Amino acid sequence: MSTDERPADQDSRTGDEKERRVMSDHEFVSHFDDSVRIDAGGTATEIDETTLAEMRELAGRYPDPRSALMPMLHLVQSVDGRVSDAGVRACAQILGISTAQVNGVATFYTMYKRRPGGEQHIGVCTTSLCAVLGGDILLDHVERRLGIGEGETTPDGRFSLERLECNAACDFAPVMMVNWEFMDNMTPEKADRLLDDLAEGRTVRSSRGATITSWRQAERVLAGFDDGRADEGPSAGEPSLRGVEYAREHGWTAPAEPSSEDREA
Repeated sequence: MSTDERPADQDSRTGDEKERRVMSDHEFVSHFDDSVRIDAGGTATEIDETTLAEMRELAGRYPDPRSALMPMLHLVQSVDGRVSDAGVRACAQILGISTAQVNGVATFYTMYKRRPGGEQHIGVCTTSLCAVLGGDILLDHVERRLGIGEGETTPDGRFSLERLECNAACDFAPVMMVNWEFMDNMTPEKADRLLDDLAEGRTVRSSRGATITSWRQAERVLAGFDDGRADEGPSAGEPSLRGVEYAREHGWTAPAEPSSEDREA
């Protein structure tokens, strides 16, 4: 039978089958090829047996080992400077889940980087009050100063830059962060001094936290490995305590909790 003599429904089925074959060839890929966030081509890794042992240790801290995935990804970043493909595979193997499940978490949360970050990771908040008080101006200034845009890393690998959502530090707005440590009440001039100090390797302290080390070291702490520096800096700044101090001065107290009888009434 010639092609012209085939029934119309057979031609339709043949076309559908071809379309399905084409989709099966291109719809599913082994890497999430997101040109903005994911470096699917880099295969280098510094993950070794020590790292794998630490990953297994993290998994053992939870009743359900899968709960360790997020700290494990921070540990991967502390070693490889990003969520590497090798790190994804290691997490999946240790936790007994698929690499797609690991990638689903790694690409959902903005703290996980699929492209190499800088030695010092700079964040500038531009949400709500920080924006009103100059956060966008501050971000523009830092972009010009570093010669990169948000989401990029300087060619020498010293700095990476991120536009941050609210950091819950509105009483110190506008705020910047260095490796997730707060730098309060920032101005372009303060930002210049901060970047100069970091570039020259001078000691820099967070406004209300620890001495700045490096992004990789900060990621190791987020993974759950104590660096012994948790008590550096004040637990809260004066602006954060102003309301409770004012209440104490005026003898204000919270309302008493209602009794069960009052709640039932």
